[in-house]
Amino acid sequence: MNQEQAQRMTNGKGFIAALDQSGGSTPKALAAYGVAADSYQGEDEMFNLVHQMRTRIITSPAFSKEHILGAILFEQTMDREIEGKKTGDYLWDVKGIVPFLKVDKGLAAEENGVQLMKPMPGLDDLLKRAVERHIFGTKMRSVIKKASREGIKAIVDQQFEIGEKISEAGLVPIIEPEVDIHIADKAEAEAILKEEILKHLEKVEKPVMLKLSIPSKDNFYEELIQHPKVMRVVALSGGYSRDEANELLARNHGLIASFSRALAEGLSAQQSDAEFNAMMKDSVDRIYAASIQ
Repeated sequence: MNQEQAQRMTNGKGFIAALDQSGGSTPKALAAYGVAADSYQGEDEMFNLVHQMRTRIITSPAFSKEHILGAILFEQTMDREIEGKKTGDYLWDVKGIVPFLKVDKGLAAEENGVQLMKPMPGLDDLLKRAVERHIFGTKMRSVIKKASREGIKAIVDQQFEIGEKISEAGLVPIIEPEVDIHIADKAEAEAILKEEILKHLEKVEKPVMLKLSIPSKDNFYEELIQHPKVMRVVALSGGYSRDEANELLARNHGLIASFSRALAEGLSAQQSDAEFNAMMKDSVDRIYAASIQ
């Protein structure tokens, strides 16, 4: 583990930018950016276009270490270059921003009110490559759709089991059991989730990070934020607009953003660089302000 990066993630002021849309979510991300599905053919063209979008975001003057602590990358983004450097090296060497990698392969079908992660057969090789690419940590997402104790226990067990492999590889895992913000029993699901996470934190030997939905009850995750085994707790936007997400986030002290769609909201391929950078600055400033409350 890079100690300078660990210090930055533990004590720094700012938030994490999530730039990890993968195969399934890339067309949506491009469409929101003003690139229609009929303007490209096949996956190669699609991923080239999304890399152009991510490069434009990362190289923007507004994308700076003064406000952004880390950035989560998709596997292909990690393997590509920005201005002649591998993306992770560009983030850290040029921008001073800590690189993370999304490692999950998507969600399994819903069972017991949750969606576990699909199997990850190539995980060991991916983690080895991530270490070679100077990546600091990883993230992996599963989703809770119901306050089912059995389902939530299964999700947390799976997250921490894979998290242990990630820690053993020398990386810091971001454990992400997302609670669907639209479910009627969200607060009850969050209570079960916190209980299950705390049980696992008693057993882990190396630090982890947590990425959670903004809780229904303000400061509900304070115990996790203060926990000695937790490097940082970050929040996903989960379908809230940027303004809604920022407003809710600001009410939770010590919780910082890790927004994807909410970060890129309002950005467009049709904007001039000046317009694009102004929109980026506004987005970054607002998310930063909500993250340091």
